[in-house]
Amino acid sequence: MAILKLENIVKEYDKNQVVKGISLKIEEGQIFGLLGPNGAGKSTTIKIITGLINKTSGDITYNEETKSISKWKMNIGLVPQELELYYDLTAYENVEFFCSLYGYKGKKLKERVLKALEFVSLLDFKDKKARTFSGGMQRRLNIACGIAHRPKLIIMDEPTVGIDPQSRNNILESVKKLKKEGATIIYTSHYMNEVEEICDYIAIMDYGEVIAQGTNEELKDSVKDNNTYSIEIDKEVEALDEKLLEIDGVNKVKVDGTNILCHYDDNKKIIEKLVSVISNEDTNIINMQVEKPSLETVFLQLTGKSLRD
Repeated sequence: MAILKLENIVKEYDKNQVVKGISLKIEEGQIFGLLGPNGAGKSTTIKIITGLINKTSGDITYNEETKSISKWKMNIGLVPQELELYYDLTAYENVEFFCSLYGYKGKKLKERVLKALEFVSLLDFKDKKARTFSGGMQRRLNIACGIAHRPKLIIMDEPTVGIDPQSRNNILESVKKLKKEGATIIYTSHYMNEVEEICDYIAIMDYGEVIAQGTNEELKDSVKDNNTYSIEIDKEVEALDEKLLEIDGVNKVKVDGTNILCHYDDNKKIIEKLVSVISNEDTNIINMQVEKPSLETVFLQLTGKSLRD
């Protein structure tokens, strides 16, 4: 079941389209990665989904039952990129405040606050003020504030930016646990390894449009330089890249001394020709292996820029 469906969403500011007719479908129980360089339209899309700003046109359907954000906002939790904390309040008081905005009070409110703090491993620090926390602890407290009301859909916008590896691992494990408990997560990040590790489905945005979407493997299979042979030879060979490029199916070659990266089309059988060309140069292959493109490679090829551009 689609917990969220966007159809031809457009957002204009002074006749300038920052979101250009995007369509997305997010299935219940998915960790959905939303990627794009700065200015791609991700943050605007998130604000439209959560009702923080109005779309110019298009339709959003929540849980296949309503198009009204006001009727479904209780089911959404937002963990923003910018920390939304009251630094002179304790961890408990911060989570209590944000959870109370959803109508919880009394015993039920206390249960949810304690459960959220326990979930992000901050229960032992519940009476400490937020300003005394490390950056990683503040990030985890930010998450607790966004999930205490147990939303069905959780949007996490750069939840691990600027923190230490231990806190990052803690947050990633928390995301996986939220999924196991039945939540659906929209996850944005500038760290490709995080997206590859936890996301079931990924959409890549650029200039306000969705330029590619699919599973991690589907996106990798979509790139032109589908596969790469990494080859090590025993000596340098002059103009070897030019000779390898003459092989049908080879579309790019990079030679760095005795190390060769040879990009080729997946439907071409080139290994025998590669070995033959290299052997004819009176050199020997020391090591040769196939490398699949990384998600970073896919992103660079599709957008022509790094994720932090």
